[in-house]
Amino acid sequence: SESDEQINHRARSAQTNGLIPIVCVGESDEQRSRGEAERVIRRQVEQGLEGLDPSQLVVAYEPIWAIGTGKTATPEDAQEMCATVRNAVRGSWGTEAADSVRIQYGGSVKPVNAPDLMRQPDIDGALVGGASLDPDEFARIIAYRLVG
Repeated sequence: SESDEQINHRARSAQTNGLIPIVCVGESDEQRSRGEAERVIRRQVEQGLEGLDPSQLVVAYEPIWAIGTGKTATPEDAQEMCATVRNAVRGSWGTEAADSVRIQYGGSVKPVNAPDLMRQPDIDGALVGGASLDPDEFARIIAYRLVG
């Protein structure tokens, strides 16, 4: 329930105080079904990240429809939306910024889907929620290169 402006203010404050903010972007199920996902993500990136240093920033694509539902984007859908984030950064701040920003996927990341998600070229990492509460499950996510 925060505006892009409020998120931007918090992220700027974090960077000003030496922290690396993790800014989450994502669309609702309704926005996705109406074909608005890319537009929503671009707006969130352009307005929410304005004035920030992309090299000192993590952007997590976390679709609202996946939070607490057990649903996850397919690796291809996650890649498409993370590429949208990277392209929005490129359009606003340039290629160097797009190359330096870290983009993660968050949305029901589990040991079974982590390897396929992490193989995507625009996904630099995972924002793990509930699975991080189970040490064995979290360890399997962290070791995705060994098991995937």
